[in-house]
Amino acid sequence: MEKLLFTSESVTEGHPDKLCDYISDSILDAYLKKDSLSRVGCEVVAGKNTIFVTGEITSKATIDIEKEVRKAIKEIGYFGDTDIDYKKCEVIINISKQSPDIALGTNDEVGGAGDQGIMFGYATDETNSYLPLGLVIANSLAKRLAEVRKKDIIKNLGPDGKTEVTIEYDNDKPIRVDTVLIST
Repeated sequence: MEKLLFTSESVTEGHPDKLCDYISDSILDAYLKKDSLSRVGCEVVAGKNTIFVTGEITSKATIDIEKEVRKAIKEIGYFGDTDIDYKKCEVIINISKQSPDIALGTNDEVGGAGDQGIMFGYATDETNSYLPLGLVIANSLAKRLAEVRKKDIIKNLGPDGKTEVTIEYDNDKPIRVDTVLIST
């Protein structure tokens, strides 16, 4: 009998990593809406009421990136008395055209793929969704945390939140929830 603990984490939409992903996705969506052949390699960093947008974009479309950034921040729920205010934050943009070498390597005509990709995960029969039990519970808790914030069920919650669930396994089977952490 080999017992082990495995922790899964989920974050709400206001967590800095998720916020940055949402901003870069919003920029991508804006470009694709106007030019479906746009190539957008956009990275975002957020901290101390500053948003930094960098990367490589090649498109026939012209997008007001700062407007997209502020709109995304507002949609997440950062305004007024929060860590980041969509109206007042500094937005720094440093975008260049995509490198011709990367463009060649990602060209559909030569069977190219994207230039980045990191994946971690596995399918399991622990749940109906084939996701690990801890991740399913962590995701459910994060979703509920966002819901109680948006419905003002719990007062004064900000958009940044995180959940962690540790499951104890015995012979690769989940036997109990060891730890639950909810942070906001």
